[in-house]
Amino acid sequence: MDRFETLAAFVAVADRGSFVAAARTLETSPPAITRAVASLERHLGVTLFHRSTRAVSLTDDGAALLDRARRILVDLREAERIVMGGRSVPRGQVFLTAPVMFGRMHVLPVVSALLAKHDGLSARMMLVDRNVRIVEEGIDLAVRIGAVADSALRAITIGSVRQTVVASPGYLAEHGVPVVPADLTHHRCIVTSGVRAGAAWSFEANGGAVVDVAPRLTVNTIDATVAAAEAGLGVANLLSYQTADPIAAGRLVRVLDDQAPVPMPVTLLFEAGRAAMPAVRLLIEAMKERAREHEWR
Repeated sequence: MDRFETLAAFVAVADRGSFVAAARTLETSPPAITRAVASLERHLGVTLFHRSTRAVSLTDDGAALLDRARRILVDLREAERIVMGGRSVPRGQVFLTAPVMFGRMHVLPVVSALLAKHDGLSARMMLVDRNVRIVEEGIDLAVRIGAVADSALRAITIGSVRQTVVASPGYLAEHGVPVVPADLTHHRCIVTSGVRAGAAWSFEANGGAVVDVAPRLTVNTIDATVAAAEAGLGVANLLSYQTADPIAAGRLVRVLDDQAPVPMPVTLLFEAGRAAMPAVRLLIEAMKERAREHEWR
């Protein structure tokens, strides 16, 4: 079995803590992952995982191998990208990630347009409302919303989004309109889990006020949060691109708009070597153009 395939299987199992989850990540079957890890163990003459019916954990030998294996795979992918970057025509697979709703609204149309123009290009999209490990996951381009920590990654800011606290007209007619952030403690509030999870709502533009709301409803997707607010279940704290359409249609109304915190940047993150890939260069330019056209509202 190819040594790089066995290393990829080993790293996936270590990262996911499961042979089944690793198989899903690598889009193969659990028996194939099991065979790959077993092949690597036979080659090295060591046991890499403690296995039980409930859990999989690294042995000391496995832990010693993990970082080196991860670096080998990253170096291999980087070498492939450098070679592929010498071509002027984008081809092969490009792997990108973005928040779920932002990806559906603004990244998918860009990717669709590129795929329509370039027959040799394919794309893999990971839309999740969490920050994934770009290098370890082999991601070519990531869209991040909010402050980006200092790192060795390249970062290009392509606009910003702002906080919007919203409720339905019916809810506001029944329960009143909050005038200052502290009024939210007396309102029914809808809280979203994810990167912006939590019941502490910030209003930094006016003295840095933080209001601890009492959630009446907590949901794990933005779509459900928007739907709950439209249904009159309470006040929701969302981002401008998430609420633009229902606000324009009159289904939601902004409140406390003059007391919102400063806008959050929308950033493209990627390894420096990825910029040599024609597909990544095209994606970056296309996302810049979409930002100019839509301003993420």
